[in-house]
Amino acid sequence: MKLKITLDQKTYEVDVEGAEPEAPPAAPRGYGVEPASVRLPSAPAPAAALPTGGAVNEGKVCRSPVSGTVVRVLAQPGQTLQVGDVLVVLEAMKMETNITAPVSGKVAKVIVAAGETVQSGQIVLEFE
Repeated sequence: MKLKITLDQKTYEVDVEGAEPEAPPAAPRGYGVEPASVRLPSAPAPAAALPTGGAVNEGKVCRSPVSGTVVRVLAQPGQTLQVGDVLVVLEAMKMETNITAPVSGKVAKVIVAAGETVQSGQIVLEFE
């Protein structure tokens, strides 16, 4: 089949052949392990995430869902917040992630500051 193609105001005549469609590529082969059957152990919270002296009341803390760098801290001690209010903004892999209030209440203590690096599961804020 002949086609005429114009590029930069010049016309070219080209021959084109039809080709058989290629078969889709085979799925990559693993080493006998199906991806759905792989289970990774969950990492424990870093030691810095736990206050000294015992157990943490999970209903009174907010933890970071991902590791990253704190870009902005929007919550202040004494501030009253509602569920879903943005507390801290993290940057991870060049994307910003909003950490929101998991409960309504008054902020007792902000543990992180802008520029700090946090780990997944680390406590970033405590409620009264």
